[in-house]
Amino acid sequence: MNKPIIYQLFPRWFTNYNESRIPNGTKEENGCGRFTDINERALQAIKDLGATHVWYTGVIRHATAQYNHPSITKGKAGSPYAITDYYDVDPDLAKNESKRMQEFEALVERTHKAGLSVLIDFVPNHVSREYKSLCKPAGVEDLGETDHPEWAFSPLNNFYYLPGERFSMDKDLQGYEEFPAKVTGNDCFTSHPSANDWYETVKLNYGVFYQNGREKQFNPIPNTWPKMRDILLFWAGKGIDGVRIDMAEMVPVEFFAWALPQVKKKHKNFLVIGECYDPNQYDAYIAAGFDYLYDKVGMYDYLRGVTSKGWPAEGITSQWMQHGNDRIQHMLYFLENHDEQRIASGFFCGSGRCAEPAMIIAATLNQCPVMIYSGQELGERGMDMEGFSGIDGRTTIFDYWGVKSIQAWANKGKFDGGKMNEAQKELRDFYQRLLCLTRDSKAIQKGAMYDITYAQGEGFDKRQHFAFLRHAKGETLLVVVNFHDREQHVKLRIPNDAFVYLGLDGKAKATAVDLLRGDRYTLNFTPDSENEIVLNAWKGVVLKIK
Repeated sequence: MNKPIIYQLFPRWFTNYNESRIPNGTKEENGCGRFTDINERALQAIKDLGATHVWYTGVIRHATAQYNHPSITKGKAGSPYAITDYYDVDPDLAKNESKRMQEFEALVERTHKAGLSVLIDFVPNHVSREYKSLCKPAGVEDLGETDHPEWAFSPLNNFYYLPGERFSMDKDLQGYEEFPAKVTGNDCFTSHPSANDWYETVKLNYGVFYQNGREKQFNPIPNTWPKMRDILLFWAGKGIDGVRIDMAEMVPVEFFAWALPQVKKKHKNFLVIGECYDPNQYDAYIAAGFDYLYDKVGMYDYLRGVTSKGWPAEGITSQWMQHGNDRIQHMLYFLENHDEQRIASGFFCGSGRCAEPAMIIAATLNQCPVMIYSGQELGERGMDMEGFSGIDGRTTIFDYWGVKSIQAWANKGKFDGGKMNEAQKELRDFYQRLLCLTRDSKAIQKGAMYDITYAQGEGFDKRQHFAFLRHAKGETLLVVVNFHDREQHVKLRIPNDAFVYLGLDGKAKATAVDLLRGDRYTLNFTPDSENEIVLNAWKGVVLKIK
């Protein structure tokens, strides 16, 4: 499999051109993007940016204040991770609500015609408190339909219950009733969850008896397993190319080891990405059939630390080395997604340009896929007060909202950048050059990597500089980045070990071209030779050695 380059977009605001931006506004006041508005021009622009995959976030039907009880719905638009019907799509995203599934299927077809693969979310750990499938295929038994709510736990049940207890919160539930209370999605075994819990969701039961030392009752197969497998098969049958699995570690790995081979047998090359945060469990989930796992607690956290907290750049080495050669190819690198704060926010580093060296590393260091979040390439700050989502450095997933930077690029559906300012144009141009290089370079896609940061001496600041080589037959790249906020004259030594490991031939006067900006250099590309490269503040080079 080639190295995927994933563009995550949130349809609710991606094609919303309404500029009202009223805090806590309704869909009628603030508008909402639709499947039909993600047109050929949008998809071509995403492909031109360098993407190979689009992750459409928030597709499956979820709780909203319009259709569900507002007391247990977060924001007017609701959380896309509080699923109300696994067999339906969000009506908000449809031009014609009665044809919403056909409109989604047309988007999948349109995306494929643009040469892009389609990913959506699969949310297996929890559902909305008001889950009820009205669109399930004939003969399909609904979740909870045959449960025994008088039992706190049984592998025959789809939910966990608190018999004799009524659901309550520290607020007026305005007539919402739940008896007996179900266990909340973040493993909160109380009938009175807090405002900081995932109170809008309930936990699905995969046969783990949490209140009995997490005893696993998997024989016979728990009732939830085939239901969730069939939901995966349903969406794979819609022509999507893969899923991003939400909170994968909260679902027993045994379920995935049972279900994923069945899905992949029927749908070859079906891509499975897991949101995982515990490195101790990575190998088990990879063995179960996951293609890629978030490298959030490793590479993401460290690159953010180098960019905004003064962590030493040389520590990046330990982040890729901890995985070893077998696991590293299964890690997914990113600097933004809907859960994390925007790079340009006041909570991260205040400017999208300051993350250029970190982004170069994320995109080119290994064969790992790389993901960017819509608006990242425009320096979106995520500092709006949208409503339920306050000023937190994130773009809301709970509110109806128009995102200024996306609107400037989209230019009411033209997707020509007609309303972008110069800073946005420059940043997007950087991302396009970097991602297209990542997509098209044989050395980055499939080549070997040799980290040369360890071998540097005086004139190379290991707190601020990082360097490595990528090599495949016919292409050798030297990558050097500068995290310093001032211009740096970087003295670089290429150790003999790198030539031996990569099978390189030396050349006393080698021409090198920066594939990001086109600048030309003359290097002494021989073992243990030293060169000086001038790098501007927060910049990097990807030099192709000729």
